[in-house]
Amino acid sequence: MVLAEARAQDPIFSQFYNAPNQINPAFAGNTIGPLVATNYRLQWPGFSSVYNTYMLSYDKFSPRFNSGFGASILVDDAGDGTLKTTKLSGLYSYRIYVKKDTYIKLGIEMGLVQSRLDPSKLIFFDQLDPQYGAVSPGGTRYPTQENLSDIGTRFYPDVGAGVMIYNSKFYGGIGLKHLNNPDNGYLNNIENIDGGIPTRFTVHGGMQIDLEQGNNRLSSAFISPNIVFVKQGPFRQINAGAYVDFGAFFTGLWYRDTANNGDAVIGSMGVRSGMFKISYSYDLTVSGLGVNSGGSHELGLICTFDSLLPKKSKYNDCLSLFR
Repeated sequence: MVLAEARAQDPIFSQFYNAPNQINPAFAGNTIGPLVATNYRLQWPGFSSVYNTYMLSYDKFSPRFNSGFGASILVDDAGDGTLKTTKLSGLYSYRIYVKKDTYIKLGIEMGLVQSRLDPSKLIFFDQLDPQYGAVSPGGTRYPTQENLSDIGTRFYPDVGAGVMIYNSKFYGGIGLKHLNNPDNGYLNNIENIDGGIPTRFTVHGGMQIDLEQGNNRLSSAFISPNIVFVKQGPFRQINAGAYVDFGAFFTGLWYRDTANNGDAVIGSMGVRSGMFKISYSYDLTVSGLGVNSGGSHELGLICTFDSLLPKKSKYNDCLSLFR
């Protein structure tokens, strides 16, 4: 079998503020009441084989244990079912008081992953006819002599951890995914990949500048400049921009850059009503893929149950964009 170079990385949401546990498990438990989040990403619909990513998560903070607890399920469908990955995770964080309104949170993620590669959607070189391609004039696919017995479904554990510090003005942290470098069975003898899926290293930070202080920080108008840097194997990317929240309406603008070139301009907007928050974002591709890619679309729906608690929760921190 002839090998060609391919590059890939973990799925990452442009609306990281709606899926913070995906970049750092220390984010688990940002609300006293339960928080339920759903996220959907459609990447590059202009191509024939698109990428669909879905995520459902739940987490809350327990003052009794000074800890955050959560769970999530992530489904990543690459190439219209060619490679489908499902990850079920449990999340835990512990909060440490430092001084005044400053805290440190330590987080851990324990996950189980199912990865399925569908060989019926693969085309090998020995299936390609110089004149007709992979399908005969009669409509039948040419057979392959490749051994497909090793292609199928894999299960493996996945471990992550993180730390973050925050107060009423700023937050910052480091998140690590795939600490155990799990072997998904498809990465043998690949250059720059040693011992399974490479660890994903994320550095993130931001601040909150209040524009109008209300009775509860959840309803305050604010602007939050933020940055997210991700490194996984040879892949690097950085997102930088700002999120602006006016209470019932919020918007944001970011620029994503990789080590090789600019990638996308990301615009986001959404509305909040009661316990619900819904948002839409679009990634405008500025790399060599151009307008033919169709960009990327994301939808996020957040449901926060703080308003149903006997005493409405108040937070003296700068993490309002994550609620």
